[in-house]
Amino acid sequence: MAANISNGPPRVIVRGGATGFAQEIEIGAHRLTGDEPVAFGGTGTGPSPYDFLLAALGTCTSMTISFYARRKAWPLENVTVSLHHSKIHAADCADCETKVGRIDRIEREIQLTGALTNEQRGKLMEIADRCPVHQTLTSEISIRTRAV
Repeated sequence: MAANISNGPPRVIVRGGATGFAQEIEIGAHRLTGDEPVAFGGTGTGPSPYDFLLAALGTCTSMTISFYARRKAWPLENVTVSLHHSKIHAADCADCETKVGRIDRIEREIQLTGALTNEQRGKLMEIADRCPVHQTLTSEISIRTRAV
């Protein structure tokens, strides 16, 4: 059975005024600011919503790769994940199911530092797709919204 959002304390709370894009974000004890760039009508005081999405995927990817390498006692020293989000025409995506309109594309580049074999590097690149955020983004998502 799916968990009800009201069964516990909120994990993420976002507050913003109606006059602009700047948002105050509470994640447990952490405080962040979200906004849009000035070029898009924001004040540039924080990352955009898509920046946060990319940060979640990059963080999860790096953590998942590092965890796997630690368990295998492989000589991985650092992981750097670089990400970019764009909208592309579906017709330009050969491996996409959607063929009409525009789709979201996330490009992810992963740099692995350490004395790894080619086989280890290949396996860690496979493991990247197993990070929970990647799996969430590539699965069916149900978002339930209610007024309170």
